[in-house]
Amino acid sequence: MQLHTRVWVVAVALSSPVRITLIYLVVGGLWISLSDRFVALLVADPASITWLQTVKGWGYILLTGLLLFVLVRRDFERIKDAQHSLEQSYDATLKGWARALDLRDRSTEQHTARVADLAIELAREMGLGEPDLTYIHRGALLHDIGKMGIPDGILLKPGPLDAAEWAVMRQHPRYAHELLTPIEYLRPVIDIPYCHHEKWDGSGYPRGLRGEEIPLSARIFAVADVWDALTSSRPYRSAWTPERAIEYLRAQSGQHFDPIVVAAFERWNVRRPTSPEDRSAVADPPLSGG
Repeated sequence: MQLHTRVWVVAVALSSPVRITLIYLVVGGLWISLSDRFVALLVADPASITWLQTVKGWGYILLTGLLLFVLVRRDFERIKDAQHSLEQSYDATLKGWARALDLRDRSTEQHTARVADLAIELAREMGLGEPDLTYIHRGALLHDIGKMGIPDGILLKPGPLDAAEWAVMRQHPRYAHELLTPIEYLRPVIDIPYCHHEKWDGSGYPRGLRGEEIPLSARIFAVADVWDALTSSRPYRSAWTPERAIEYLRAQSGQHFDPIVVAAFERWNVRRPTSPEDRSAVADPPLSGG
């Protein structure tokens, strides 16, 4: 292996701060040594030497400043790329968790992905930007993660739940909070899994929050969640038409839902293109199926 190749391999193997420091010292040493020789060969009188030494000093500042900029910028880009790859891996893991939950309960398959996309659209309609949109998307993917703690006999029960079973089911937001809180990366997304069953009038669970006590992300998600549930077919009922679902959201505005979020949803819905699923939905489904 040639000498310069060995030096390069060693430099790459070193940590970033050490590598930058060594390169800076090497370049600085070469500059001082070679520039002093150049000045000695070029002029002899003291006044000219003083002037050239000043020029040399400024040249050193400019050269090393440019060198540090290039080195730091290159490492910064590498860090950004690594962070992006790490976030992609995290998001892929979250989608895997969400998919596992959908597979456990086939009646709501693909619901998580749809409602996560819808929550993002609604959040944009309300003027939210990054990082809130990312947190809302991740929280939406994990909104039912607490159901991992619900027994299959209750979660997958084909008939209606009795009072005792509902008491167990309503623990799933607390399970989500207990599961996600120790994970620092996921703390900013806890509001949706923990609070999406709270209601504007305070009649929700698990804490009975009311109005703006409920985090905005959870208020946004609640509308998206119910909309998708109503307009999607389930084993026990057909999908509602968008018109019927909108009527329900309006009726529940100020009770279940934040009126401002419902108004934003209506604005978004006016611009939404009609899908084949909308046209095939049931116009007047039984209210007991909702």
